[in-house]
Amino acid sequence: MEREAMEFDVVIVGGGPSGLACAIRLRQLAAESGHDLSVCLIDKGSEIGAHILSGAVIEPRALNELLPDWKDRGAPLNTLVGTDRFLFLTETRAIRFPTPPQMHNEGNYIVSLGNVCRWLAQQAEALGVDIYPGFAAAEVLYHDDGSVKGVATGDMGRHKDGSEGPNFAPGMELHAKQTIFAEGVRGSLTKTLFARFKLREGVDPQVFGLGVKELWEVRPEKYQQGLVTHTVGWPMDSKTYGGSFCYHLEDNLVAIGFVTGLNYENPYLSPFEEMQRFKTHPAIRDTFEGGRRVSYGARAISAGGFQSIPKLSFPGGLLVGDTAGFLNVPKIKGTHTAMKSGMTAAESVFELLRAENEPGKEAVDYPHRLKNTWLWDELYRVRNIKPSFHWGLWPAMAYGALDTYVLRGKAPWTLHHHPDHEALKPAAQCREIVYPKPDGVLTFDRLSSVFLSNTNHEEDQPCHLTLHDDTVPTRLNLAVYAGPEQRYCPAGVYEFVEEAGQQQLRINAQNCVHCKTCDIKDPSQNINWVTPEGGGGPNYPNM
Repeated sequence: MEREAMEFDVVIVGGGPSGLACAIRLRQLAAESGHDLSVCLIDKGSEIGAHILSGAVIEPRALNELLPDWKDRGAPLNTLVGTDRFLFLTETRAIRFPTPPQMHNEGNYIVSLGNVCRWLAQQAEALGVDIYPGFAAAEVLYHDDGSVKGVATGDMGRHKDGSEGPNFAPGMELHAKQTIFAEGVRGSLTKTLFARFKLREGVDPQVFGLGVKELWEVRPEKYQQGLVTHTVGWPMDSKTYGGSFCYHLEDNLVAIGFVTGLNYENPYLSPFEEMQRFKTHPAIRDTFEGGRRVSYGARAISAGGFQSIPKLSFPGGLLVGDTAGFLNVPKIKGTHTAMKSGMTAAESVFELLRAENEPGKEAVDYPHRLKNTWLWDELYRVRNIKPSFHWGLWPAMAYGALDTYVLRGKAPWTLHHHPDHEALKPAAQCREIVYPKPDGVLTFDRLSSVFLSNTNHEEDQPCHLTLHDDTVPTRLNLAVYAGPEQRYCPAGVYEFVEEAGQQQLRINAQNCVHCKTCDIKDPSQNINWVTPEGGGGPNYPNM
């Protein structure tokens, strides 16, 4: 069966903050100028917001620029931050430190970013954007001259062996004069663009963290609307990057999460278990005892910052948002920067298409426009904070104070990153970590957690967690690193089982919450995450 094709001026891949902001800005510019543009946005989630996971405290700077009347439009920014706390934890104590200036949240809002994206999608549709959730972009299409032609969505209804099932339907081709890739962290198509157009030449490798998050309904007497708490220290050792957030939203809801830097060395470490252990700290558990966990999720974050930003434009397309890596790590915020990148891309694409209404051109002024915005200056000034953590917690905090208060982000040097997957040490060189068993009240196992993420995949479909070499999991990962994939995955996807007297890797792909950690942390980069059927994966409510 041949694939059908649809033609648009602009196709946007990804319904997160950057993609939606880009779509809205494109249609705004079209309405203002009378030069119409057809804009299509697709997202692999079953609905817009289904795969969106963030803390989240949002700085409304970009939103103020994009939709100044957002309050009158009913944007779901309901909880203004009231109090900031920054704690250093030992195993039994919590010591309050001054809140770093980048983490001051006056004028910011605690939100469900998924709900913000759902609202942004409504604004985009009202402006004439065609939005299609449940369609996963599985392939980049190219013109004969090598420029990007658009994308193709994945086939539906294939059996696990790849053959066509009774309900088979081929993917759809979406052709565009410009294709905007807003896939989020470790985008599966963006990876192929990096290789084809050499977009990462001359820049640092991207580095990542894994955020594990839960949403709780707590007892009214433990709820403090607008309270924002961040911690460093325990349960991480001083050499391992990590920290927590705890945000009090509305209606007795509290979001709690723990972020582990994926450059950790010990293959026995489990980011999921560290999150569970963190909740048992005396300063933390009191808030949640007697409460009810209502949702769970996990997502990698792009933490490389300024020096890891790739080349952003190529013939026929652009990169925006977290797929390019615009997170401000010291601020612990990326929504405002993601949106600003999408808005700037829209302005560049609009001007290009108004001047040259032809497919496959390169919007070469997009990076230059971006460098003249507050986004670029903001990321440049904090570029040395995250890489300083290679030295350990205390040297990094000392350097961070020097960089912030004395150098004011204008150090005449730039510190650099190293690839996360190269950091693991052989298991024989490391101490095994024994985690306490979950109590089912405050701490939980992976499978009961995945249940709360509403994750679902059609089981009889090709596995989207592919291996370049089937022998690597046992020959290298298990033999040398004690099988780290069974610990770094926060969803119980990977497990080693005995078959015919030998250990084999079993991949429970139906559990996958699309966090991308396996694609990032596998020590030989043997795991390649590709898109499953559209609509599969988590369905996060209020996350």
